Amino acid sequence: MDYKTAQLRFEHWRQVGKYIFLVQDLAKLFPEDSPKTRKEGLNRLVKQGLLVRACRGVYVYPHGDGGDIHILERLAAALRRGEYNYLSLESALSEYGAISQIPLDRLTVMTTGRSGTYRTPFGTIEFTHTKRPVRELLMRMVDAGRPLRVATREAAWSDLKRVGRNCHLVDMEALHAD
Repeated sequence: MDYKTAQLRFEHWRQVGKYIFLVQDLAKLFPEDSPKTRKEGLNRLVKQGLLVRACRGVYVYPHGDGGDIHILERLAAALRRGEYNYLSLESALSEYGAISQIPLDRLTVMTTGRSGTYRTPFGTIEFTHTKRPVRELLMRMVDAGRPLRVATREAAWSDLKRVGRNCHLVDMEALHAD
């Protein structure tokens, strides 16, 4: 995987709006490379600045994001691809104005996948597992026209109480305001 070839392939994908790649995506982008060659090539492209390693197994083509304000949400969706994920807890409550502290570089995401925290150069993503049935999850979130759906005000409050975190930060008047 040489620099010029990689740049052309990443530019092609940038034009269709894709600039975040998992290792398995890169295996499809560079099928001619063996796993060892691909790994060495990725390390070289990161050193040369063509790619940014967001976290283990996830790479960002930085020339493709165009200053995307939702890059952390896109990374969260990529990290839990195939799972149901939605913005909730402190992140959602902050957007509803029920928490005065706005987490600028941290996302709190409910997921049907594994719980975990990922520190990336773009901010921190905290996943909290939920066992709620998918049908119930879909009723608890709204499509806000962004990479991740957002919990309703009530769902975010319920999630926060359920996981037992930071309930004292919530402004109850703002939470129940219409």
